Amino acid sequence: MSREVKIAPSILSADFARLGEEVKAVDEAGADYIHIDVMDGHFVPNLTFGPPVIEAIRSYTDKPFDVHLMINPAAPYLADYARAGADIITVHAEADTHLHRSIQIIRDLGKKAGVSLNPSTPENVLENVMDDIDLILVMSVNPGFGGQSFIPSQLGKISRIRDMIGDRSIELMVDGGIKPSNIADAVQAGADAFVAGSAIFSGDDYVATIGALRDAAGKAT
Repeated sequence: MSREVKIAPSILSADFARLGEEVKAVDEAGADYIHIDVMDGHFVPNLTFGPPVIEAIRSYTDKPFDVHLMINPAAPYLADYARAGADIITVHAEADTHLHRSIQIIRDLGKKAGVSLNPSTPENVLENVMDDIDLILVMSVNPGFGGQSFIPSQLGKISRIRDMIGDRSIELMVDGGIKPSNIADAVQAGADAFVAGSAIFSGDDYVATIGALRDAAGKAT
């Protein structure tokens, strides 16, 4: 059965000096989501965007902002990211002591709720929240930096999560090392949304790269 594939460029790999223009460029190049990696230097070894930056670039596109919170704790800041313009807010199972509560807060804020899993985290942590989430984000690299290589063992996890999803309306997203040469493997495993950072922003032709990702994914659906 074919599934619609969505591409979410990660602005972690964009030119920060012209971030608004980069967001507009990947929007016009065919992005489905704008993926925003929020890092706190605590849960992951890097610092990136806060709500003011997200608010500043919100006017450059109408595409959904897919905000991935790699922060611990996340719950105290969920309303800030919602106000800044997030449409999807994803928290990490490993960083959130009260995962179900955070999911409910996100949904009460009128946003879609996602849960992310690090490479070493088993999928069974999702069992008790499957009916409350809109998106599952499988990290296919260890979070914290762009430009890493895809970890092949995550394909099995993607497949098992696809089985867990069943007929629920949950998007299964993969983040880390995605490029035209390996996206088909993740599609065949069951993923239907893909974060791509350096694969897109390392070149000059965003239209061509997003098109290549979509074409390669389409051959596997």
